[in-house]
Amino acid sequence: MRAERGVVQALPRLRRPERDQIFWEACSLEERLPKDHVARTLWAVVSRLDLSAFEEAIVARGSDPGRAATDPRLLVALWLYATVDGVGNGRRLDRLCREHDAYRWLCGGVSLNYHTLNDFRVQHERALDALLTKVLVALVNKGVVKVDRISQDGKKVRASAGSSSFHREGTLREQLARTRSYIEELKKQADDAPADEARARTARERAAREKAERIEEAMALLPELERIKNNPRQGKRKQHPARSSTTDPDARKMMMPDGGVRPAFNVQVATDVASGAIVGVDVVQAGSDHNQSVPLREQVEQRTGQKVKEHLMDQGYVDMNSIEQAERHGVTVYAPLPKGKNGKPVTASRWDTEWTAAWRTRMQTPTAQYIYKTQRAATSERVNAELQDRLGLRRFVVRRLPKVRCIALWAALAFDVVHFARHLLG
Repeated sequence: MRAERGVVQALPRLRRPERDQIFWEACSLEERLPKDHVARTLWAVVSRLDLSAFEEAIVARGSDPGRAATDPRLLVALWLYATVDGVGNGRRLDRLCREHDAYRWLCGGVSLNYHTLNDFRVQHERALDALLTKVLVALVNKGVVKVDRISQDGKKVRASAGSSSFHREGTLREQLARTRSYIEELKKQADDAPADEARARTARERAAREKAERIEEAMALLPELERIKNNPRQGKRKQHPARSSTTDPDARKMMMPDGGVRPAFNVQVATDVASGAIVGVDVVQAGSDHNQSVPLREQVEQRTGQKVKEHLMDQGYVDMNSIEQAERHGVTVYAPLPKGKNGKPVTASRWDTEWTAAWRTRMQTPTAQYIYKTQRAATSERVNAELQDRLGLRRFVVRRLPKVRCIALWAALAFDVVHFARHLLG
């Protein structure tokens, strides 16, 4: 009781948390997840896909002894939903599988750990590639994707390797010598050490051997990197010695959109203009988009079984050989004319062939300029923005080109499955 101006007031009645009490809660995962949740949609789509390629490496079969493997259908659904949800880390996904209703619903009581999740994400490049093709074939058969007109763009994504991991040949040789010397010192240590010390020494020796292998691989790449740097197309009179990364030899330093130079990979994406579906994806080590139009167009035709009739690309892809090859094969190219020293588009060149001249003439017409201006950016830029901001294709957290390609394939798959789920389920 308390008094205020002569009036006696009772203390307020409050509900305070009691965190030491035990709750018994009847819980059904099926009831906790809304009927229209995206996780249910993804699971329904994945349940209809042919995932036999993911099952080829499974050892546990029939009545043979051994623990049963985790269903690839569950792992594919988990990583698709995680990609859509912006989750790109196996440890975080592992935690969500225990704490978040949507992930718990997908797991359905199956226990997982981050090792299993991370390994599955990057160990099935061929199966992921085939799965993207199956999704596209299904969309083609339903008349959703036609690839009559595609738009291509390259997106430079930051690599996991740091800039300080790039070294010249002399530094690499010094590091290799020190690492090999360290390995020999570890081998000379007493074998009668306690168990904990022996395990720690074994781990250090294994890490040192792996480092030496990466350095050796980085040194082996230097001649090829020197050849690329000395290419006359670079237009530089003085070239610094080539450098290679000791943490990810596959990464290359590239000019980024903000003008900085950082280790990165060049992700090439082809989009069907009519439907907006991603119909081709690849990861290349070249910082330039030159010579990248033909391989990706051929990939699109191989995946869909359809003929590309028109190809939209920006000025970075303008290469006379590639344009001539496209035009010879009946592909109409929409790409801006390169500018001359006077800053104006070059409308004719003495080196033009019949095919490149036709392209220059076309791009001077209002119709071609309108098609390029209104459709390329509306298609490729929109897809790139979603891949970066929603699907997490902002920085790779894995190293080596095959693993990086897997991440790009997951992003493309998630994009197509989410946007065209109703067609895949129809």
